[in-house]
Amino acid sequence: MRRLAFFAPLAATLAAAAMAQAQAPTVNVTVGPELQRQVEKLGDREVNEQIAGLQAEVGKALEQRYPGATANLILVDLKPNRPTMEQVRQTPGLDPINSISIGGAAIKGEIVTADGQTRPVNYSYFSPNIADVWGYSVWRDADRAFERFGNQIERGRF
Repeated sequence: MRRLAFFAPLAATLAAAAMAQAQAPTVNVTVGPELQRQVEKLGDREVNEQIAGLQAEVGKALEQRYPGATANLILVDLKPNRPTMEQVRQTPGLDPINSISIGGAAIKGEIVTADGQTRPVNYSYFSPNIADVWGYSVWRDADRAFERFGNQIERGRF
C-alpha cells in the first residue's frame, strides 16, 4: 500500500505533463519557392534564424488563443532592412551600415485548431517608407511582421 501511495503523485505529475504536451501548439514553417531561390544570397543561417523567430511568435500566439493547434506556414517572402552578412560577403563594396532597404515578410498557410477546423492565413508586412527604416537592424521589419502576425492570431483575426 505504501508503495502505491509513493507512485500516485508521480503518476499524477506524468499525466499532467502529457496533457500539457498534448495542448502545446505545433508550428511548421517551410520556405516558398521564390524565397528558396534567395536563401543562398541571404544566408542559410540568417534565414533559419528568421524561421525560428516566426515559429516562436506563432507558437506563443497559438498557445494563448488556440491551445493544441497546428500551424502549417509558408514563408513566402523575406526582405532584410540592411545587408545580411552573406550579402556583404558576396558583394564587395556593399556597406552594411549605410545600405538600407524596405524590409518585411510575407506568410501564407493554414492553422488547424485542436478540434480540426482549418483556417487559412495570409499575412504580409513591409516597411511603407524607406525613410522609416534608418537606424533599423538587419531584420527589424521581418521581426515586426512576425510580431504583428502573432498579435493577429491572438486576436483571432487572420
